Amino acid sequence: MELTQSPLACPFPDMPTIAGVELRVARAHYKEWDRADLTFIKVDADTSVAGVFTQSACASTEVEMGREQVKRGTARALIVNAGNSNAFTGYRGREAVEEIMAQVGDALNCDPYDVLVSSTGVIGVPLPKDKARAGVAAALSADLCGWEDAADAIATTDTFAKGAHCAAMIGDTRVELCGIIKGSGMIAPDMATMLGYIFTDARVAPDFLQELLSQANLQTFSCITVDGDTSTSDTVLAFATGKADHATITGWDSPGADAFAAALTDITRQLAQLVVRDGEGATKFIAIRVSGAVDNGSARRVGLAVANSPLVKTAIAGADANWGRVVMAVGKAGEPADRDKLSIAFGGVWAARNGVPVEDYDEAPVAQHLQGDDIDLAVDMGMGDGQSTVWTCDLTHGYISINADYRS
Repeated sequence: MELTQSPLACPFPDMPTIAGVELRVARAHYKEWDRADLTFIKVDADTSVAGVFTQSACASTEVEMGREQVKRGTARALIVNAGNSNAFTGYRGREAVEEIMAQVGDALNCDPYDVLVSSTGVIGVPLPKDKARAGVAAALSADLCGWEDAADAIATTDTFAKGAHCAAMIGDTRVELCGIIKGSGMIAPDMATMLGYIFTDARVAPDFLQELLSQANLQTFSCITVDGDTSTSDTVLAFATGKADHATITGWDSPGADAFAAALTDITRQLAQLVVRDGEGATKFIAIRVSGAVDNGSARRVGLAVANSPLVKTAIAGADANWGRVVMAVGKAGEPADRDKLSIAFGGVWAARNGVPVEDYDEAPVAQHLQGDDIDLAVDMGMGDGQSTVWTCDLTHGYISINADYRS
Protein backbone atom coordinates (compact mmCIF):
# COMPACT_ATOMS: atom_id res chain seq x y z
CA MET A 1 0.00 0.00 0.00
CA GLU A 2 1.52 3.29 -1.12
CA LEU A 3 0.91 6.24 1.16
CA THR A 4 0.80 9.88 0.06
CA GLN A 5 2.62 12.30 2.33
CA SER A 6 0.33 14.14 4.72
CA PRO A 7 -0.44 17.72 3.64
CA LEU A 8 0.38 18.67 7.24
CA ALA A 9 3.88 17.10 7.10
CA CYS A 10 6.78 18.92 8.71
CA PRO A 11 10.38 18.81 7.43
CA PHE A 12 12.77 16.78 9.54
CA PRO A 13 14.79 19.16 11.73
CA ASP A 14 18.55 19.42 12.06
CA MET A 15 19.39 17.42 15.18
CA PRO A 16 22.76 17.15 16.92
CA THR A 17 24.38 13.95 18.05
CA ILE A 18 23.90 13.09 21.71
CA ALA A 19 27.03 12.07 23.58
CA GLY A 20 26.73 8.44 24.65
CA VAL A 21 24.19 7.50 21.94
CA GLU A 22 24.87 5.48 18.76
CA LEU A 23 22.21 4.88 16.08
CA ARG A 24 22.11 2.03 13.57
CA VAL A 25 19.42 0.54 11.33
CA ALA A 26 19.09 -2.67 9.32
CA ARG A 27 16.63 -4.67 7.23
CA ALA A 28 14.99 -7.56 9.02
CA HIS A 29 12.45 -7.98 6.20
CA TYR A 30 9.49 -8.18 8.56
CA LYS A 31 7.30 -7.10 5.62
CA GLU A 32 7.72 -7.00 1.85
CA TRP A 33 9.18 -3.53 1.74
CA ASP A 34 12.47 -2.14 0.51
CA ARG A 35 13.56 -0.29 3.64
CA ALA A 36 15.21 -0.65 7.02
CA ASP A 37 12.75 -1.94 9.62
CA LEU A 38 14.95 -2.69 12.64
CA THR A 39 16.57 0.04 14.70
CA PHE A 40 19.42 -0.52 17.15
CA ILE A 41 20.31 2.29 19.54
CA LYS A 42 23.23 1.78 21.89
CA VAL A 43 23.66 3.99 24.95
CA ASP A 44 26.63 4.18 27.28
CA ALA A 45 26.75 2.37 30.60
CA ASP A 46 24.91 3.99 33.51
CA THR A 47 22.43 5.73 31.22
CA SER A 48 19.24 6.54 33.14
CA VAL A 49 15.99 5.35 31.61
CA ALA A 50 12.31 6.09 32.22
CA GLY A 51 9.19 5.01 30.41
CA VAL A 52 5.43 5.34 30.05
CA PHE A 53 3.40 2.55 28.49
CA THR A 54 -0.07 1.69 27.25
CA GLN A 55 -2.73 0.81 29.78
CA SER A 56 -4.30 -1.62 27.32
CA ALA A 57 -5.35 -4.89 28.95
CA CYS A 58 -4.02 -6.63 25.83
CA ALA A 59 -0.55 -5.10 25.91
CA SER A 60 2.33 -6.71 24.04
CA THR A 61 5.13 -8.69 25.68
CA GLU A 62 7.48 -5.80 24.90
CA VAL A 63 5.30 -3.48 26.97
CA GLU A 64 4.92 -5.93 29.85
CA MET A 65 8.67 -6.48 30.04
CA GLY A 66 9.46 -2.80 29.48
CA ARG A 67 7.38 -1.78 32.49
CA GLU A 68 9.59 -3.96 34.68
CA GLN A 69 12.84 -3.05 32.94
CA VAL A 70 12.51 0.71 33.47
CA LYS A 71 12.12 0.11 37.20
CA ARG A 72 15.79 -0.95 37.15
CA GLY A 73 16.62 2.62 36.20
CA THR A 74 19.42 2.02 33.69
CA ALA A 75 19.72 0.76 30.13
CA ARG A 76 22.36 -0.09 27.52
CA ALA A 77 20.38 -0.54 24.31
CA LEU A 78 17.08 -0.28 22.48
CA ILE A 79 15.81 -2.44 19.63
CA VAL A 80 12.73 -1.35 17.65
CA ASN A 81 10.99 -3.70 15.20
CA ALA A 82 8.63 -2.20 12.59
CA GLY A 83 5.95 -4.13 10.71
CA ASN A 84 5.03 -6.63 13.43
CA SER A 85 3.68 -5.60 16.84
CA ASN A 86 4.27 -9.05 18.39
CA ALA A 87 1.14 -8.39 20.46
CA PHE A 88 -1.36 -11.14 21.34
CA THR A 89 1.24 -13.80 20.53
CA GLY A 90 1.62 -15.63 23.87
CA TYR A 91 4.80 -17.49 24.82
CA ARG A 92 6.14 -17.37 21.26
CA GLY A 93 6.16 -13.58 21.36
CA ARG A 94 7.97 -13.54 24.69
CA GLU A 95 10.58 -16.01 23.46
CA ALA A 96 11.32 -13.78 20.48
CA VAL A 97 11.84 -10.75 22.73
CA GLU A 98 14.04 -12.68 25.15
CA GLU A 99 16.18 -13.95 22.27
CA ILE A 100 16.71 -10.38 21.04
CA MET A 101 17.64 -9.23 24.54
CA ALA A 102 20.11 -12.10 24.93
CA GLN A 103 21.65 -11.52 21.49
CA VAL A 104 22.26 -7.83 22.14
CA GLY A 105 23.33 -8.48 25.73
CA ASP A 106 26.02 -10.88 24.52
CA ALA A 107 27.24 -8.40 21.94
CA LEU A 108 27.48 -5.55 24.45
CA ASN A 109 28.57 -7.73 27.38
CA CYS A 110 25.68 -6.43 29.45
CA ASP A 111 22.70 -7.82 31.34
CA PRO A 112 19.97 -8.76 28.80
CA TYR A 113 17.46 -6.90 30.95
CA ASP A 114 19.32 -3.68 30.13
CA VAL A 115 18.17 -4.15 26.51
CA LEU A 116 14.70 -2.71 25.86
CA VAL A 117 12.64 -3.90 22.90
CA SER A 118 9.67 -2.30 21.12
CA SER A 119 7.66 -3.64 18.21
CA THR A 120 4.95 -2.05 16.08
CA GLY A 121 2.72 -3.23 13.25
CA VAL A 122 0.16 -5.96 12.73
CA ILE A 123 -1.31 -7.53 15.89
CA GLY A 124 -1.56 -11.30 16.36
CA VAL A 125 1.46 -12.47 14.36
CA PRO A 126 4.46 -13.75 16.38
CA LEU A 127 7.69 -11.90 15.67
CA PRO A 128 9.67 -14.21 13.34
CA LYS A 129 12.75 -15.23 15.32
CA ASP A 130 14.92 -15.95 12.30
CA LYS A 131 14.28 -12.53 10.79
CA ALA A 132 14.77 -10.82 14.14
CA ARG A 133 18.03 -12.67 14.75
CA ALA A 134 19.39 -11.80 11.29
CA GLY A 135 18.19 -8.20 11.58
CA VAL A 136 19.85 -7.70 14.96
CA ALA A 137 23.11 -9.19 13.65
CA ALA A 138 23.02 -6.84 10.66
CA ALA A 139 22.32 -3.85 12.89
CA LEU A 140 25.12 -4.68 15.30
CA SER A 141 27.64 -4.48 12.46
CA ALA A 142 26.03 -1.62 10.54
CA ASP A 143 27.52 1.84 10.12
CA LEU A 144 26.28 4.62 12.34
CA CYS A 145 23.30 6.52 10.96
CA GLY A 146 21.49 9.76 11.65
CA TRP A 147 18.28 10.61 13.44
CA GLU A 148 16.18 10.76 10.28
CA ASP A 149 17.28 7.26 9.23
CA ALA A 150 16.27 5.95 12.67
CA ALA A 151 12.93 7.78 12.50
CA ASP A 152 12.23 6.28 9.08
CA ALA A 153 13.07 2.77 10.28
CA ILE A 154 10.59 2.76 13.18
CA ALA A 155 7.65 3.88 10.99
CA THR A 156 4.68 1.84 9.74
CA THR A 157 1.84 3.85 8.15
CA ASP A 158 3.66 7.14 8.81
CA THR A 159 3.98 9.37 5.76
CA PHE A 160 6.94 11.39 7.02
CA ALA A 161 9.80 10.94 9.46
CA LYS A 162 9.21 12.64 12.80
CA GLY A 163 11.90 14.17 14.98
CA ALA A 164 12.29 17.03 17.43
CA HIS A 165 15.12 18.81 19.21
CA CYS A 166 15.45 21.32 22.01
CA ALA A 167 18.06 22.36 24.55
CA ALA A 168 18.26 23.61 28.12
CA MET A 169 20.86 25.40 30.23
CA ILE A 170 21.87 23.66 33.43
CA GLY A 171 23.96 26.35 35.07
CA ASP A 172 26.62 27.17 32.46
CA THR A 173 26.17 23.84 30.67
CA ARG A 174 23.98 23.42 27.61
CA VAL A 175 22.26 20.04 27.42
CA GLU A 176 20.63 18.67 24.28
CA LEU A 177 17.42 16.67 23.90
CA CYS A 178 16.59 14.79 20.69
CA GLY A 179 13.55 12.63 20.03
CA ILE A 180 12.02 10.50 17.31
CA ILE A 181 8.52 9.09 17.17
CA LYS A 182 6.22 7.02 14.98
CA GLY A 183 2.47 7.09 14.87
CA SER A 184 -0.34 7.85 12.47
CA GLY A 185 -3.35 5.69 13.35
CA MET A 186 -4.61 3.78 16.39
CA ILE A 187 -3.86 6.93 18.33
CA ALA A 188 -5.67 7.65 21.60
CA PRO A 189 -2.94 7.22 24.20
CA ASP A 190 -4.01 6.12 27.65
CA MET A 191 -0.55 6.81 29.06
CA ALA A 192 1.90 7.76 26.38
CA THR A 193 1.77 7.28 22.65
CA MET A 194 2.69 5.05 19.73
CA LEU A 195 6.47 4.52 19.86
CA GLY A 196 8.58 7.49 20.94
CA TYR A 197 12.18 7.77 22.13
CA ILE A 198 13.90 10.75 23.71
CA PHE A 199 17.64 11.04 24.34
CA THR A 200 19.59 13.63 26.29
CA ASP A 201 23.16 14.06 27.51
CA ALA A 202 21.88 15.55 30.78
CA ARG A 203 22.70 13.91 34.10
CA VAL A 204 19.35 12.99 35.64
CA ALA A 205 18.64 10.43 38.36
CA PRO A 206 16.35 7.63 37.10
CA ASP A 207 13.59 8.22 39.65
CA PHE A 208 13.39 11.91 38.84
CA LEU A 209 13.57 11.28 35.10
CA GLN A 210 10.55 8.98 35.51
CA GLU A 211 8.68 11.66 37.46
CA LEU A 212 9.40 14.27 34.80
CA LEU A 213 8.43 12.01 31.89
CA SER A 214 5.18 11.00 33.57
CA GLN A 215 4.37 14.65 34.20
CA ALA A 216 5.19 15.68 30.63
CA ASN A 217 3.10 12.80 29.29
CA LEU A 218 -0.05 14.06 31.01
CA GLN A 219 0.29 17.43 29.26
CA THR A 220 1.27 16.17 25.82
CA PHE A 221 1.10 12.54 24.72
CA SER A 222 -2.05 11.90 26.70
CA CYS A 223 -3.65 14.95 25.09
CA ILE A 224 -3.65 13.73 21.50
CA THR A 225 -6.02 11.54 19.55
CA VAL A 226 -6.45 10.58 15.91
CA ASP A 227 -9.17 7.95 16.02
CA GLY A 228 -9.99 7.11 19.64
CA ASP A 229 -8.19 3.75 19.56
CA THR A 230 -5.46 2.91 22.07
CA SER A 231 -2.62 0.70 20.81
CA THR A 232 -1.45 -2.52 22.47
CA SER A 233 2.14 -1.35 22.07
CA ASP A 234 2.24 2.35 23.04
CA THR A 235 5.63 3.17 24.53
CA VAL A 236 7.66 6.30 25.21
CA LEU A 237 11.16 5.93 26.65
CA ALA A 238 13.56 8.64 27.80
CA PHE A 239 17.31 8.01 28.08
CA ALA A 240 19.72 10.34 29.89
CA THR A 241 23.36 9.43 29.22
CA GLY A 242 24.83 11.77 31.84
CA LYS A 243 27.65 12.95 29.56
CA ALA A 244 27.00 16.64 30.15
CA ASP A 245 29.21 18.41 32.67
CA HIS A 246 26.84 19.35 35.46
CA ALA A 247 25.77 18.01 38.84
CA THR A 248 23.20 15.23 38.69
CA ILE A 249 19.61 16.45 38.77
CA THR A 250 18.00 14.39 41.51
CA GLY A 251 14.87 16.41 42.32
CA TRP A 252 13.12 19.75 42.05
CA ASP A 253 15.65 21.35 44.40
CA SER A 254 18.55 20.51 42.08
CA PRO A 255 20.00 23.37 40.01
CA GLY A 256 18.55 23.27 36.52
CA ALA A 257 15.63 20.99 37.36
CA ASP A 258 13.00 23.47 36.19
CA ALA A 259 14.85 24.20 32.97
CA PHE A 260 15.27 20.53 32.14
CA ALA A 261 11.63 19.77 33.00
CA ALA A 262 10.47 22.56 30.68
CA ALA A 263 12.69 21.24 27.87
CA LEU A 264 11.41 17.69 28.31
CA THR A 265 7.80 18.90 28.15
CA ASP A 266 8.66 20.99 25.10
CA ILE A 267 10.08 18.04 23.16
CA THR A 268 7.22 15.72 24.13
CA ARG A 269 4.74 18.34 22.93
CA GLN A 270 6.57 18.70 19.62
CA LEU A 271 6.60 14.94 19.11
CA ALA A 272 2.95 14.51 20.09
CA GLN A 273 1.81 17.18 17.66
CA LEU A 274 3.84 15.61 14.82
CA VAL A 275 1.84 12.40 15.26
CA VAL A 276 -1.44 14.29 14.92
CA ARG A 277 -0.14 16.06 11.82
CA ASP A 278 0.36 12.63 10.28
CA GLY A 279 -3.01 11.29 11.36
CA GLU A 280 -4.24 8.78 8.81
CA GLY A 281 -6.10 10.70 6.10
CA ALA A 282 -5.71 14.02 7.95
CA THR A 283 -6.00 17.34 6.15
CA LYS A 284 -6.38 19.63 9.18
CA PHE A 285 -4.57 19.96 12.52
CA ILE A 286 -7.01 20.85 15.29
CA ALA A 287 -6.19 22.40 18.68
CA ILE A 288 -9.08 22.18 21.16
CA ARG A 289 -8.59 24.56 24.08
CA VAL A 290 -10.88 23.86 27.00
CA SER A 291 -11.13 26.39 29.84
CA GLY A 292 -13.50 27.00 32.72
CA ALA A 293 -13.76 23.33 33.69
CA VAL A 294 -14.01 22.19 37.30
CA ASP A 295 -10.36 21.02 37.16
CA ASN A 296 -7.61 20.27 34.64
CA GLY A 297 -8.45 16.59 34.43
CA SER A 298 -12.06 17.33 33.60
CA ALA A 299 -10.95 19.84 30.97
CA ARG A 300 -8.75 17.20 29.33
CA ARG A 301 -11.56 14.65 29.26
CA VAL A 302 -13.97 17.15 27.74
CA GLY A 303 -11.37 18.04 25.15
CA LEU A 304 -10.85 14.40 24.23
CA ALA A 305 -14.62 13.84 23.95
CA VAL A 306 -14.77 16.66 21.41
CA ALA A 307 -11.61 15.49 19.65
CA ASN A 308 -12.86 11.91 19.33
CA SER A 309 -16.30 12.83 17.98
CA PRO A 310 -16.65 11.65 14.36
CA LEU A 311 -19.33 14.29 13.86
CA VAL A 312 -17.04 17.11 15.00
CA LYS A 313 -14.10 15.76 13.00
CA THR A 314 -16.08 15.32 9.78
CA ALA A 315 -17.65 18.76 10.14
CA ILE A 316 -14.20 20.32 10.35
CA ALA A 317 -13.05 18.19 7.42
CA GLY A 318 -15.85 19.81 5.42
CA ALA A 319 -15.11 23.29 6.84
CA ASP A 320 -18.58 23.33 8.39
CA ALA A 321 -18.83 25.58 11.47
CA ASN A 322 -21.38 23.32 13.10
CA TRP A 323 -20.87 24.28 16.72
CA GLY A 324 -23.95 22.25 17.73
CA ARG A 325 -21.81 19.14 17.29
CA VAL A 326 -19.36 20.54 19.82
CA VAL A 327 -22.23 21.06 22.26
CA MET A 328 -23.20 17.42 21.71
CA ALA A 329 -19.65 16.19 22.39
CA VAL A 330 -19.33 18.27 25.57
CA GLY A 331 -22.64 16.95 26.81
CA LYS A 332 -21.68 13.30 26.33
CA ALA A 333 -18.26 13.64 28.00
CA GLY A 334 -19.58 12.60 31.41
CA GLU A 335 -17.99 15.65 33.04
CA PRO A 336 -19.62 18.48 35.02
CA ALA A 337 -21.21 20.89 32.53
CA ASP A 338 -23.88 23.55 32.51
CA ARG A 339 -25.62 24.20 29.21
CA ASP A 340 -26.34 27.81 30.17
CA LYS A 341 -22.67 28.58 30.89
CA LEU A 342 -21.13 26.93 27.84
CA SER A 343 -19.35 29.03 25.18
CA ILE A 344 -17.79 27.90 21.87
CA ALA A 345 -15.47 29.65 19.43
CA PHE A 346 -13.69 28.84 16.15
CA GLY A 347 -10.56 30.76 15.25
CA GLY A 348 -11.14 33.23 18.07
CA VAL A 349 -14.70 34.05 16.96
CA TRP A 350 -17.38 33.17 19.50
CA ALA A 351 -20.33 31.40 17.94
CA ALA A 352 -22.15 30.73 21.21
CA ARG A 353 -21.84 32.42 24.59
CA ASN A 354 -23.36 31.36 27.90
CA GLY A 355 -25.61 28.76 26.35
CA VAL A 356 -27.08 30.79 23.49
CA PRO A 357 -25.99 31.74 19.95
CA VAL A 358 -24.09 35.03 19.78
CA GLU A 359 -26.34 37.82 18.54
CA ASP A 360 -25.37 39.02 15.04
CA TYR A 361 -22.90 36.10 14.76
CA ASP A 362 -21.05 36.34 11.44
CA GLU A 363 -20.07 32.90 10.20
CA ALA A 364 -17.95 34.21 7.29
CA PRO A 365 -14.64 34.62 9.20
CA VAL A 366 -15.20 31.24 10.88
CA ALA A 367 -15.77 29.56 7.53
CA GLN A 368 -12.58 31.16 6.24
CA HIS A 369 -10.66 29.91 9.30
CA LEU A 370 -11.97 26.39 8.76
CA GLN A 371 -10.63 26.41 5.20
CA GLY A 372 -7.09 26.52 6.62
CA ASP A 373 -4.78 23.74 7.73
CA ASP A 374 -4.55 24.72 11.42
CA ILE A 375 -7.86 24.94 13.25
CA ASP A 376 -8.40 26.49 16.68
CA LEU A 377 -11.50 25.46 18.64
CA ALA A 378 -12.19 26.95 22.08
CA VAL A 379 -14.63 25.62 24.66
CA ASP A 380 -15.30 27.65 27.81
CA MET A 381 -17.22 25.57 30.34
CA GLY A 382 -17.86 28.51 32.69
CA MET A 383 -17.56 26.21 35.71
CA GLY A 384 -14.13 26.80 37.28
CA ASP A 385 -10.42 27.25 36.64
CA GLY A 386 -9.63 23.91 34.95
CA GLN A 387 -7.99 24.07 31.55
CA SER A 388 -6.33 21.79 29.03
CA THR A 389 -5.39 21.72 25.35
CA VAL A 390 -6.02 18.60 23.26
CA TRP A 391 -4.78 18.05 19.71
CA THR A 392 -6.46 16.02 16.99
CA CYS A 393 -7.07 15.97 13.23
CA ASP A 394 -10.07 15.81 10.95
CA LEU A 395 -11.68 12.57 9.76
CA THR A 396 -11.70 11.96 6.02
CA HIS A 397 -12.26 9.09 3.61
CA GLY A 398 -8.48 8.68 3.55
CA TYR A 399 -8.63 7.15 7.04
CA ILE A 400 -10.99 4.45 5.79
CA SER A 401 -8.87 3.71 2.73
CA ILE A 402 -5.66 3.30 4.74
CA ASN A 403 -7.17 1.02 7.37
CA ALA A 404 -9.27 -1.07 5.00
CA ASP A 405 -6.05 -2.02 3.21
CA TYR A 406 -3.74 -2.11 6.25
CA ARG A 407 -2.71 -5.78 6.11
CA SER A 408 -2.29 -5.95 2.34
